[in-house]
Amino acid sequence: MPALHFPAQLLLKAQGQGQGLGLRCAIFDVDGVLTDGRLYIGEHGETVKAFHVLDGHGLKLLQRGGITPLVITGRDSAAVRRRVADLGLQHAVYGAQDKLAAAQAQLAALGVGWAETAAIGDDWPDLPLLHRAAFSCASANAHAEVRAVVDHVTALPGGQGAAREFCDLLLVASGRYAALLEAETRTLDAR
Repeated sequence: MPALHFPAQLLLKAQGQGQGLGLRCAIFDVDGVLTDGRLYIGEHGETVKAFHVLDGHGLKLLQRGGITPLVITGRDSAAVRRRVADLGLQHAVYGAQDKLAAAQAQLAALGVGWAETAAIGDDWPDLPLLHRAAFSCASANAHAEVRAVVDHVTALPGGQGAAREFCDLLLVASGRYAALLEAETRTLDAR
């Protein structure tokens, strides 16, 4: 029996509005969601970012649960590309000046509508996605205007478990969380 619980009304909202399919895609911002939003820039212009392993595992679980993670970030950096590749994520847009246009192109390619999409962000460039998504979320450290319009604000800030909370919430709402937890608790020999 899972220890994680969310309010029933929140779970209903997080099920999406798709025609019986539920949520099929989740859009993730990077800076302020998958990281704490701070930028570390070295003397040669290289960017260093810190990612949380809980968030990474959440993204992997989301994929296993049948919800496609889609990373859309306004910046392009080797650190983010490396993290996305390490997690085995297949869908990402880097350096997106217009996140809405990037999202619409990716969703169309995936055959997914906004009624089947969730999104998490932290700042104004994410607002067009958050307004259109069937379920919207903000990290605890998000800008006030973002926190004011979303369905849920995470208890944890970006880069410190916010993305994992979002993933867990979507998986619980989809009814897939318990089975994924059960699969993780089996020994490797039983798999």
